[in-house]
Amino acid sequence: MRASRLLSLLLLLQTRGRMTAQDLADELEVSVRTVYRDVESLSAAGVPVYADRGPDGGYRLLEGYRTRLTGLTTGEAESLFLSGMPGPASQLGLGDVVAAAELKLMAALPPDLRTRAARIRERFHLDAPGWFRHPDDVPHLQPLADAVWNQQRIRVTYRRWAHPQQVTRVLEPIGVVLKAGTWYLIARAHHPEASDTDAPDAEVPDAGAPRTYRVARILTLDPLPQHFERPVGFDLATYWDGYAARFEADSYRDEATVRLSPDGLERAPILLPPVMARAVHDNAGPPDPAGWTRVTLPVESQRHAHVEFLKLGADVEVLAPPELRAMMTATARALADRYLPPPGPHPDAG
Repeated sequence: MRASRLLSLLLLLQTRGRMTAQDLADELEVSVRTVYRDVESLSAAGVPVYADRGPDGGYRLLEGYRTRLTGLTTGEAESLFLSGMPGPASQLGLGDVVAAAELKLMAALPPDLRTRAARIRERFHLDAPGWFRHPDDVPHLQPLADAVWNQQRIRVTYRRWAHPQQVTRVLEPIGVVLKAGTWYLIARAHHPEASDTDAPDAEVPDAGAPRTYRVARILTLDPLPQHFERPVGFDLATYWDGYAARFEADSYRDEATVRLSPDGLERAPILLPPVMARAVHDNAGPPDPAGWTRVTLPVESQRHAHVEFLKLGADVEVLAPPELRAMMTATARALADRYLPPPGPHPDAG
């Protein structure tokens, strides 16, 4: 355990540069006194760790010092080759960079780990987009990624749902996110206005706060000469987790109570949207004597729920709200009128 912590401390200093004892203690989840002892152990082992005094001080490695990758465990070395997704990397313009990095990593690994890691690429493949959908056309993704990396302002023409549909904005791009095959931009408006955004492509938070834009809706993109400072303490993964949770909660505000046949209960997770499918799994009660299961599901709207429940055909019965049940009844009658023969004597009757 201590050897692993010493290696983690060394890699933190190598990747982040100068860090205070308190910063290291927080990252490693140990006491400051333990950090002092670990730094002394590294120094005794010949690792050039230096302490800078003063308010801006901390520990750092001698300039140019790099450790080798021999501290990787077998599982760690193998998992690194699961992280390289060639499709998204190529879209970002990083395909050659990822390939070169993997070659260097393979060269640095010991022979036994090199053989095991190579098997990962042969036997496992990550495919991010969902089924039955074409990926978005994102011609501006690479210049957008450059602007994110260089902290460079951009001027974009963006297509939104609200009127006017096309707006021009100056943005400070903070990060990009790939969600189920769809790219999103996280950015601050240089002159924030509430009208900049429209769900689901962009949320409407407080002025100056990061916002979410769908990259495929960017019609034009022009890099600007001005640079910007990233928000202090901003963490992209934390922001996205919060945004995704809020988006789901805001989108599925209504509820519907239904009965599902055994076949409907089995097919619902496949045919319904993920939020509704999870609710089927979490909220389904015990089956009644006929084998049907009652469950309450979150829905975006009655019109949206009407379309989704039709996918289940006769294997679903809407119990509430009454308006949604009436919509399903009207559709069932229209289908009967369309497909059932008109009343009257059979054509073959004598």
